Amino acid sequence: MAGRTKKAILKMLYENRERFLSGQKISETIGCSRTAVWKHIRELSEEGFMIEAVQKSGYKLTGAPLGLNEAALSSGLETKTLGHSIRFFETIHSTQKEALQLADDGAEDGTLVITNEQIAGRGRLGHSWQSQRGENIAMSLILRPGLPIEQTPQLTLLTAVAAVQAIEETAGLSCGIKWPNDILYHGRKLVGILTELQAEATFVKAVVIGIGINVNSDVSHFPEELKTTASSLYAITGKKYDLAQFVQLFLLTFEGLYELFLQKGFSVIKPLWEKRAISLGKQIRVRQPGGRVIEGTALGINDEGVLLLKDSDGLMTRIYSADIEWS
Repeated sequence: MAGRTKKAILKMLYENRERFLSGQKISETIGCSRTAVWKHIRELSEEGFMIEAVQKSGYKLTGAPLGLNEAALSSGLETKTLGHSIRFFETIHSTQKEALQLADDGAEDGTLVITNEQIAGRGRLGHSWQSQRGENIAMSLILRPGLPIEQTPQLTLLTAVAAVQAIEETAGLSCGIKWPNDILYHGRKLVGILTELQAEATFVKAVVIGIGINVNSDVSHFPEELKTTASSLYAITGKKYDLAQFVQLFLLTFEGLYELFLQKGFSVIKPLWEKRAISLGKQIRVRQPGGRVIEGTALGINDEGVLLLKDSDGLMTRIYSADIEWS
């Protein structure tokens, strides 16, 4: 109960950051005593939140610890459903693993699992995705779209479009999409996406989409093997970004595209993805699970979001899951 009360107080402070809130107003709104308000304000201050207290005026939030918190994420969120249920963790091994378990336990559509630090994140095809504490975004979104299994891979491409649009609006950077879901700026990776299903026969119970975004990280802190292949918005622009606002913008952007997709199908998303695709028309090398390598020209994607590859003999191959690189 005390934890819920403290969260409610913090959310009120976030929602009223431009003005003071009296202890009486907070206690009446939350439904607790003024003594409890004072106690929780003191606890929040000890946790690193900067709260100005002025006699006869009340309390005002003037600063917060580095990174994300649940109140910042939920305050001012404009989505209809996405992110209205948040499972926030200061540190977690994998938001994706947690989200899959929550989905299996019946978590509602639109539930967001998000953390300040991910220490064992998973990417596509067994790759890893780490998130430095308080600097980046590591989150997983639980969806229950009621789609047939064959349509769910299209959600990966939709997520890539949402991420690119959010970056364009936030940082003014025009990024490219490397099929199916890596977001690159001048060849360096900014975003990774992992989509996993929970299904029975042909019925999809839930889709869990993991999204990792390098926002405020210093490239010098990256592992040695990533320093030449990855980057961050901060490294490119020299600016630090509000992580909570970025998450809120991404969710709002994703929700708009998702509603279009559910109403009209992938045909409205496909041109948005192709507009930013960087591999179309190029000679590429495809490394499929199991080690098989195919080379050819990337012609585009079909209406199911499958990559179409034409080899030197003119044979067409459909690529459903693979790593690609330029030949």
